[in-house]
Amino acid sequence: MPVIVQKYSGSSLSTIDKMKKVAEAVVNKKEEGNKVVVVVSAMNNTTDRLINLAKKISDEPDKRELDVLLSTGEMASASLLAMTIKEMGCDAVSYTAYQIGMRTVGDYGNSLIADLDDRAINRSLRKDKVVIIAGFQGINWLGDITTLGRGGSDTTAVAIAVKLNAICEIYTYADGIYDIDPREYKYARKLEEIDYEEVIELTSLGAQLLHLRAIELAQKYKIPIHVRLSFSDVKGTVIKEVNTMNMESKPITGIATSDEDVAVTIKDIYSDINIISNLFEALASKKINVDMISQTAPIDGRVNVSFTIPKENIETCLNIIDDFAERENVYVDKDIDKFSVVGIGMKSTSGVAARMFKLFSDNGIEVKMITTSQIRITCAIKQSDKQKAVDLVIKNFRHQ
Repeated sequence: MPVIVQKYSGSSLSTIDKMKKVAEAVVNKKEEGNKVVVVVSAMNNTTDRLINLAKKISDEPDKRELDVLLSTGEMASASLLAMTIKEMGCDAVSYTAYQIGMRTVGDYGNSLIADLDDRAINRSLRKDKVVIIAGFQGINWLGDITTLGRGGSDTTAVAIAVKLNAICEIYTYADGIYDIDPREYKYARKLEEIDYEEVIELTSLGAQLLHLRAIELAQKYKIPIHVRLSFSDVKGTVIKEVNTMNMESKPITGIATSDEDVAVTIKDIYSDINIISNLFEALASKKINVDMISQTAPIDGRVNVSFTIPKENIETCLNIIDDFAERENVYVDKDIDKFSVVGIGMKSTSGVAARMFKLFSDNGIEVKMITTSQIRITCAIKQSDKQKAVDLVIKNFRHQ
């Protein structure tokens, strides 16, 4: 009898009526002859509400206690769903992270899954029960509750699917993964399948798909993920290892845009690798995520260094730069959009970057910075040019 691990988002559990619909779907899946494990998020807005409560007590709540507080949202969802399923005449049991030995390492608020003990899950499955698990949480070596970061229930679900060698289904507000955000662009197209690498790139670039570590874990253990719309039989998108044999006609799979960064340029800094490495080490020590980086060729022993960071980190960044350069030599460009195209087809298709930049040049789109990988091209452009850039790429690269 196959085991299916399903994960339901907070939006799918936001009311008791919706929870009843989830319970019906779970029972139907079980009656089809499957063993079912369900991972749940907190009911919609619960996590934000709990954070706001904590901040009424302290501007910077104790991280250990905050994790204890936030974990209760998923526990409530798990127990309520188990009750709902039982009311339908199907046996169910809910478990917390502690009860399934979900061991974690790392920081409070963003811990990593180290291992889990599947004995309690398998014991309940053998008793023909639906198993409901509180996602987003684990237990560290001290026995403290930790959380996995926003969206961490996705990673909980994949970790359990890996352990049980199960099918993994993620149910959410969208009926699959699109080549661009369908909430912003009416011509977005749903993808039948997408490669792990592509989802990792798109997610890291700002596309709101799944928890990044969930995809990395699924790729490591070759677990396909089915992304589907809650309360619907509509076919979704499968995240898996995609055969690239016929990718030449489809070099670009998806587009991601982000207006959440600024570009910082330091002019006339000494061309000394020790100075530059110390600068980026100082930024890293403050957990500032540096993305795009470019440097001019040395002239008289000096260079210009540019990089992008999240807007929220700009003041901290400038204070760090004060130890390396005069403030008048620092320029902050707030008018940037990080525009990225992603596709494993780029591995076997030459000239994609040249073609895209020619399109931009012909249409008056200024490219301020560029970074690339085997399957990604990212450039910083003016925010006002974002729509034009999307239109051009869709028109000229989308596979008809």
